[in-house]
Formats: sequence, structure tokens, C-alpha cells
Amino acid sequence: MAASTPVLPRSVVPAVTRYHKLALATVVSTILLVAMGVIVRATGSGMGCPDWPLCNGQLIPSTTDYRPWLEWIHRAIASIIGFEILGLANLAVRHLRDRRSILWPTLFAVVLVGFQAYLGEETVRLGNSGPSVLAHLASAMALLGLLTYLTVRVRYPGRMVGEGASQRFTLVATLAAASIYALLLFGSNVMANDAGAVFTDWPLMNGGISPATAPGLPPVVAGLYEIQALHRYVAGIVALIVWATAIGAWRTQKARPGIVRVALWMGALFTVQVAIGALLVFTALAPWARTLHVVVGAVVWALSVALAVASYYEARTAGATIPAGEGPGTSDGGDGSGTLRKHSTGDTVRAYIALTKPRIIELLLVTTIPAMVLATRNLPGMNAPEWFRLAFWTLVCGSLAAGSANAINQYLDRDIDLLMSRTRRRPLPANDVTPENAMVFGIALGIISVSAMAFFVNLVAAFLTLLAIAFYVVVYTILLKRNTSQNIVIGGAAGALPPVIGWAAVTGRIEIPAVVLFLLVFYWTPPHFWALALRIRKDYEAARIPMLPVVKGVPETTRQIALYAVVLVAISLAFYPIAGMGLVYLVAAVGLGAVFLWRAYVLWTQGTSPDGSLTQSIRLYKYSISYLTLLFAAVMVDALVVVRI
Repeated sequence: MAASTPVLPRSVVPAVTRYHKLALATVVSTILLVAMGVIVRATGSGMGCPDWPLCNGQLIPSTTDYRPWLEWIHRAIASIIGFEILGLANLAVRHLRDRRSILWPTLFAVVLVGFQAYLGEETVRLGNSGPSVLAHLASAMALLGLLTYLTVRVRYPGRMVGEGASQRFTLVATLAAASIYALLLFGSNVMANDAGAVFTDWPLMNGGISPATAPGLPPVVAGLYEIQALHRYVAGIVALIVWATAIGAWRTQKARPGIVRVALWMGALFTVQVAIGALLVFTALAPWARTLHVVVGAVVWALSVALAVASYYEARTAGATIPAGEGPGTSDGGDGSGTLRKHSTGDTVRAYIALTKPRIIELLLVTTIPAMVLATRNLPGMNAPEWFRLAFWTLVCGSLAAGSANAINQYLDRDIDLLMSRTRRRPLPANDVTPENAMVFGIALGIISVSAMAFFVNLVAAFLTLLAIAFYVVVYTILLKRNTSQNIVIGGAAGALPPVIGWAAVTGRIEIPAVVLFLLVFYWTPPHFWALALRIRKDYEAARIPMLPVVKGVPETTRQIALYAVVLVAISLAFYPIAGMGLVYLVAAVGLGAVFLWRAYVLWTQGTSPDGSLTQSIRLYKYSISYLTLLFAAVMVDALVVVRI
């Protein structure tokens, strides 16, 4: 995997070699277990052994029926994996205990394989119910990912000094791996609900691009249509992410041929996986096609994890060099000193909290709850405890996701943050947190947020949360921010997703009112952010960030703000009939919109006056926050009060 063989102490080499070989064998065994599990599911053999851990009361089935034997083989492979993981734990404790990045994940693998065995027992007890099958496969894939990490990680030195090279590609590879795992969950949901054969065509669905349902169609059938359609939509999005990652590796990682090979194999096998998905339809879910589909998916998932882990450690073991524009090549801090400031535990906690940009999180959450309230209006069967449970976890996971994106953003922007007076006191420029720790912290928050959203809310909201993180980190921060004056226009899509996530958290789907709320925040972002950019344009000039006021000047920026304000207010008024809003919302939209248009017009008229434009931009910036808050509050109040005209 590595471009060069890592140098390890002689005393550690034999243990590392044995550990690596056993870990690789366990990865292969786990993929075989996944394949056997699909065969069991496809042939209806799951209840061939209705008891556990015995099979029909016997250690070894004495029958000519193939179904008990398939289930028994499935359990036997799982037992072998359990012993393999215990072997890994023995090696880690005896010989690699000083390598915490190996020891603790290995011990966690022991816990996870035990949990997997428990889920297997529950699956049998519950008669292969949909949720139990989904949880069982999701846990198996998580175990496969952990074992892949251990297989790759053990080949690199236990300790590395210095910051190393840029981790930009690592972030892209990590997002690709997360999206692939999300796709596996959507596919598992299709399998768990037996929704694989609801459409007889591919890639269309009943001849269209959406699963249109006829009036009077049973809700169960409509639900199956939706499950299969979501899987196909997500697969299309993930395909773009995977192929973009492979192309990115080909273009930027030529000095690391091992990374390029893994990325290209991942992209190629994903393409094969798409073709197998089509075969599933045309073969009417033949058992061999179902097995091949899941096995190739598991291999793609393992490759994506290997790519992300290898990319990280290849960069960590490289020389402490960072490309121009990426940031200073310091070992610890962001100001070139390489020395962290000494501070208390409380200071450290506050520094990590500052990485998440709490004020921005507050503004994003303002748009989430009203969308959830409005979506609930059409779900009379939802009780209050369930709604508050969903709201709680949506807010918690949304906050963690926003914090993840913001922390990674600060890692990527630490060089320009040092040049701007507004940001130079952030944790990285101030040497309160190391760049590597900031990045790992951001990735960890992202994994926790998406996983918790999937577990406590639903898969649709979780995938949208992942997309929001990916869009902010990759599209806005890496691709757009330093390259185009339209950065905030396109990048604003990430901040516009919270109301859609809130809607999906309640309904499990994306509907037209949620899309309009997305557009509302999307078109609100440019006038809001450009008003701030007018105020701090000298900072952007110093950092060479091509914000609109820097590239086009103040007059053009104020004109663009006015134009976007018109579109914004028009969308807010269009939301009234589209979402069936009432008098409360209409009055708020008209009144708040009129003030927004007036402030934007005044700013435009003073665009040629430096002092006047600065004063008016500050006023518009502050009012834009109040505008969004009050407008979404009106959405919530209107949904609760329901005053019609």
C-alpha cells in the first residue's frame, strides 16, 4: 500500500508481520461471511436452524436439507472470525501494546464481533425480521471496515513526528468511504424489506425517473417503491463521489502509486457494482446476482477504507511539506513556531468548541425546527414524544455535523486565517490545537453525527447530513473558496440543507416545500455573506481570497446583493401557496421582505461611497440574521396556529 516500505524496529517486525497476515485473513473471512449471509437470505435458509447457537438442537445438523447446512456454515464462518479476532487481540496485547492506534481498535473489534454474534442470535429469534437483518448487515460492514483499518494501519510506524504532508486527499477519500457505507445501508434496507424486485426496468422506474404511484395503491407497495428509488438515487450520487475520488487520486497522487491503484480499483469495481445492480433487475433477483452484488459492495467498501487510511498515513510519514496555499508546514501550530501554547484542560476544551464555530451552528439550527414543525402538519398520526425524540436527535446530530464541517474547514484554511485579523485568534493560528488533531476531531464528529442520525432518526436524514458536510468541505472549502468569486453562491448549498434534513427527519423523504425552503436559504446566503464581505474586504484582499467585493468591487457587489434580495423575497412569497401557508406567514413574509428590499436598495444606492456602503452593509448583515430567524419562526407559528384567509 505504501509508496515506500516503513522502517520498523527489528523486535517489532515479526509481531507486525503476523498481525498483518492474520488481519488480512480476517478481512477475507469477513467478506466470505457477508457472502454466505446473502446466500442464506436469498435461499430462505435463515430459519434452517431456528435455535441458537445449536442447529435444531444439535451441534452439527444431521439432515439432507441444504438450508440448515447453509445456515450452519454461515455460523461456522462467524465463529472462525471470532477466533481470528481473539488472535489479533492476543498479538496486540502481547507485542503491540505500546501502539494505541492498534491496541484499542483491536480490543474494540473483540467487542464488535461479540455484538455481531448477539445480533445474529436476535435475527434468528425475530424470524429474520427486516430491522434485525439491516442491523446485522450494518454491523458486519462496520466490522469489515475496522478490520481493514487494522490491516493497513499496522504496516506504518507506531509514532510519527511532525505534521507531514497535506491531508486534503485524505478528507476526500474519507468522505467517499462514508458515502459508500451509507449506500450499503440503503441497499441493506432494500434487502431487509424485500424491495429489490418492485421495478422490472432499470435505470428507470416504471418507465420514469421517479417511482410515480397510481391512486389507491396500497401504502405498503408505495413504501417499497420509495425504498428502492432511494437506493437508486443514492447510488447515483455516490457513483459521482467515487469516480471523482478516483480521478482525483489519478491527478494528485502520482507520487504515491499505491494510493492511485487502490483508488482506481475502487472506481472500477464500483462501476462493475452498478452493472450487477442492473443484472439484479433483469435476472429477477437471482441468488447468484444478489450474492455477487453484496460481495462486490463489501470489497468496494473495504477498498475505500484502505484508501482513506493509507492516504492519511502516507501523508503523515511524508516530509513536512505543504503545497503553496495549503498552509504553513509546521509540526504543531499554525503560525510557524511549531509550539503549542500551554493551557489548562478548560482552555483545551474551549479551543475544541471554538473549532466548531458555535454561532454558525445556532443559525443553521434556526432553520431546522420550523421545517420539522411544518412537515409534522401533514402527519397527524405522529405523537408528541416521538416528535420530540426526533427533534432532539436531529438537533444533536445536526450540531455535530456542522461542527465537523467547521473544524475541517479551519484545518484547511489555517494559513489564510493567520492572515486575517478577524480569524487569526482561532484555535489553529493561535496554536491552541494542532492541525492534525483538528482534522481528526472534525472527522470523528462527522462519523458520530451521521451514524447517530442513521440510528436514531433515519437513513435519508443521515445521507443528507453527510452530503452537507461533503459539500462544505470539498466543494466550498477545497474547490471554490480560493478559486472563484462565486464561491459563496454555490457553496451556500451546504448551509441550505438543514431545513431539508429537518423535513426528512420527520417524513423520511424530500418533498416540494422542503426544496423551496432549501432555495430560500440558498438565495439568502449571498446577500447575507456579501454584506459581511464588504465590511471585511481588506482581510480578504490580504489573504488573496477572491470574494466578490475584492474581485468586482463595491458597486457591483451592492448591485448583486440587491438582485439576490429580489429573488429571495420572491421565493419567500412563492412559498405561501406552494406549502399552503396561512395569514401569519404571509404577513411576516411581506413585512420582513419589504424591509430586506429597502435595506438592500439603500446599500446599492450608496455603493460608490466607501463610508456609506460600509455602514449600510453592517446594517444589512445584522438584519439578514433577524430576517431569516423571524421568517422561519413565522413558518413554525403558522403551522401551529393555522390562520387561513
